[in-house]
Amino acid sequence: VSEPKDGLFVRLYYNPASVCLHNSKWPLACVQKSKAKLISFTMAEESKTSPKVLIVYYSMYKHIEKMAIAVGKGVEAAGGKVTIMRAPETLSEEVLEKMKAPKKNAEHKAATPQDLADADAIIFGIPTRFGMAATQMKALIDHTGGLWMKGALVGKPASMFVSTATQGGGQETTNLTFVTQLVHHGMIYVPIGYACKKLFDMSEVHGGSPYGAGCFAGADGSREPSKLELEIAEFQGSYVTKVAAKLCK
Repeated sequence: VSEPKDGLFVRLYYNPASVCLHNSKWPLACVQKSKAKLISFTMAEESKTSPKVLIVYYSMYKHIEKMAIAVGKGVEAAGGKVTIMRAPETLSEEVLEKMKAPKKNAEHKAATPQDLADADAIIFGIPTRFGMAATQMKALIDHTGGLWMKGALVGKPASMFVSTATQGGGQETTNLTFVTQLVHHGMIYVPIGYACKKLFDMSEVHGGSPYGAGCFAGADGSREPSKLELEIAEFQGSYVTKVAAKLCK
């Protein structure tokens, strides 16, 4: 058996003896008795079921970052290959220090437009500023003019999760106003609807909507994402990954 160079084909040479192969990366292949010959079969199944999902977020006080990590768990649980990155900062270190913003997660590198183009699906993590996306996230999108000209994001599934200070702070409007960015790129918007039954939970105050997962941070940023909010975020990661896998076929 030869492992494929491009991940698409594997060649099997066999003799009259019956051969049965199985590998965690390869589908089961059984060969019955016959004359020695060359068989080639596609390895597309693995790529179909393992879409590359990019989670790109902006988080000043770590709320969206924690949600992004939960979304990532959902992606991995659904068999996707997850990469978590952040939108580049637009504020100076001096301003961030005055705002008492914690240091960025060094494991999450700043995203570039090319990172968006390389992904099979993109999930945006967006903190709300007066009912719309934060400037940092919008700035990243504003740098994708070259991708727009080439149609590099056309047909890619995309979804969003958000963080707001209060219940009426933009859980839905942030998603609605960001959809325009997806539309101009020809991306496929993937809301979670009510597929996640946890959205029906009325036992506690929580973020999230049919548009996507969400958390409340509190006006002073003191509230952390709840267990329920993180579970909805994890569901979103899994859900989008499964949709992306179907579109990759």
